[in-house]
Amino acid sequence: MERRAFRFSGFIAIAGLLVLTAAALLAILPVLGEPGVHPLIPVVIVVWALVAVLAATGFIVVNPNDAQVVQFFGRYVGTIREPGLHWTWPLSARSRVTLRVRNFETARLKVSDADGNPVEIAAVVVWRVVDSARAVFSVDDHVEYVSVQAESAVRHLAASYPYEAHDSGRASLRDGAVVNEELTNELRERVELAGVEVLESRTTHLAYAPEIAHAMLARQQASAIVGARFKIVEGAVGMVSNALDRLREEHVVELDEERKAQMVSNLLVVLCGDRAAQPVVNAGSLYS
Repeated sequence: MERRAFRFSGFIAIAGLLVLTAAALLAILPVLGEPGVHPLIPVVIVVWALVAVLAATGFIVVNPNDAQVVQFFGRYVGTIREPGLHWTWPLSARSRVTLRVRNFETARLKVSDADGNPVEIAAVVVWRVVDSARAVFSVDDHVEYVSVQAESAVRHLAASYPYEAHDSGRASLRDGAVVNEELTNELRERVELAGVEVLESRTTHLAYAPEIAHAMLARQQASAIVGARFKIVEGAVGMVSNALDRLREEHVVELDEERKAQMVSNLLVVLCGDRAAQPVVNAGSLYS
């Protein structure tokens, strides 16, 4: 799990080096005027050089929305998230992990839906690192891990739902809200191991595979025609019933059952036909 690493401001460390340099100069100034090389001079120079080199290895710069994972001789000692110049354990190894929000779009995957039809599907995933220690140590490459798990989750999602639901109450891949929510929840469980949080995921492409697209288009058109005809017939029956009721209530004409049947037939032909009706004028009586 991520924890905070030991660190303090790098500017304080620079000030400390300057104080150390001044102390070293003050130590050797009294003996600089003596003839020959005083044994104190090389000792002070070597000590100052060792301290300066060790101190220099402890400086680290952290950019905004970045984290530096610190390891001391292979041991994880913490993470630095605060941006700026810092000083931490010298001779330590650091791994940079970005905390910025990223997005990843899968390739167009060809899979079989719940009905066995081949479909093409793609999705975009918005994610970010929330635990830098897990991102570095739990998986080999957390970016590649997210991409592989995203494609795996999209394949599993496509196989769990049909492309379109032919039964009422059954969800399909075209139900964006349901599908996107399930994809997000599944991805969150898959990438939690890598210290990654999925903020959002949604499908960006959904279509039948080219080899069955024409047949499925014809099927959709047939379903649309049947649905439209059903609505037309339903409306026509209502209009005919209303017409008969109005004729009876307003005593416009009295029709026997045979004439009612003929009138209903004529009205349904006119209302349900896909061509303009050709009226026939009856110059005789109602029954001839």
